[in-house]
Amino acid sequence: MTTRQELRPDPRIRSRARRALTAPLVAALAVGLAATANPVPVQAAPPAVGAEWTSLMYRSLTRQKTLATLRESLVVQQTAVVTRTAEVTKATAASATAQTRLTTATTAAATARTRLATAHTALTTAQQNHSKATKKRPVNKAAITKAKNAVTAATKTLTLRRTQSQQAVSALTTAQTTARTAATAVTTATTARDWVVSAVAVTQNRIATLPTAGAYADKAATVSKDVVNQTRTSFAVTDTVTVYGTTVHYTVSYAFRRLVDDAKANGIAISGGGFRTRERQIELRKINGCPDVWTAPSTSCRVPTAIPGRSLHELGLAVDITSGGKSLTRTSPAFKWLVLHAKAYGFVNLPSEPWHWSITGS
Repeated sequence: MTTRQELRPDPRIRSRARRALTAPLVAALAVGLAATANPVPVQAAPPAVGAEWTSLMYRSLTRQKTLATLRESLVVQQTAVVTRTAEVTKATAASATAQTRLTTATTAAATARTRLATAHTALTTAQQNHSKATKKRPVNKAAITKAKNAVTAATKTLTLRRTQSQQAVSALTTAQTTARTAATAVTTATTARDWVVSAVAVTQNRIATLPTAGAYADKAATVSKDVVNQTRTSFAVTDTVTVYGTTVHYTVSYAFRRLVDDAKANGIAISGGGFRTRERQIELRKINGCPDVWTAPSTSCRVPTAIPGRSLHELGLAVDITSGGKSLTRTSPAFKWLVLHAKAYGFVNLPSEPWHWSITGS
């Protein structure tokens, strides 16, 4: 419970409560808060349920941006599929051409080897005929000359066939290398295409299964009481951070900042008092005429005021919202805007107090 008399946090408390968001997730979500808080030492990680609430609200409030990013990624990936498919087609065609050239080179090399072997045989025969002609008696000069010319011709042919065989083998080696390179290119292009096709499927599934912002916010609401309970067991003033002049628990700081920013974008000015110390809560109980500071129910006070230790203000999880420097009433434009939108930021109104908003509505 709260009071209209306490709409702004004590300046002394606010100056001590400024703190940076250093838990890994919260820090990532609330980068924008750096402009509203002074640098301070690193603090411990938040209670697990608090981090869960923050994460859910972050995903809720950035769901539209996340969806837009996914859709942009999908367009890029689908374009990449077209490009990669074209690369596979081109690589496959190049590989087919390389295989044809390899077949041709293989045949040419085999033919060259056969011709070389034939040339070797022809030279051997010519040399044998020349030897016989020189040994035959009586000497037949014409036959010797003919045999000698045959050896010369066979030698020339053998030299030509050897050169042709070497050229064919070199062409075959080149064709083999080209064919292997082309085959590797096909594998590489296919792998790249398949990866992008898989990425498209993943992105399409993420888009199809992305929860609504409301679903995230509703889930956060189901753990809000647990957030309060866990925060009570470990709360320290250093767990708070100041957002646009309002000190709140860092668990809700991103959501509150977004609430203020989005309200402003709709022409609604929002500020108010968030965190207050136990001492200030005691002081308010006295000011508001509670019969007993520690035992009297809040409804027994002139202005309902929670028993010290029970107020969510003492945890920075509640804010008494003002607009234009005035406390909210049910006819205030800010109140009407909050009724329509506050749930999306994780804040719920306490029905008896139009100005009091917290993560549980208590």
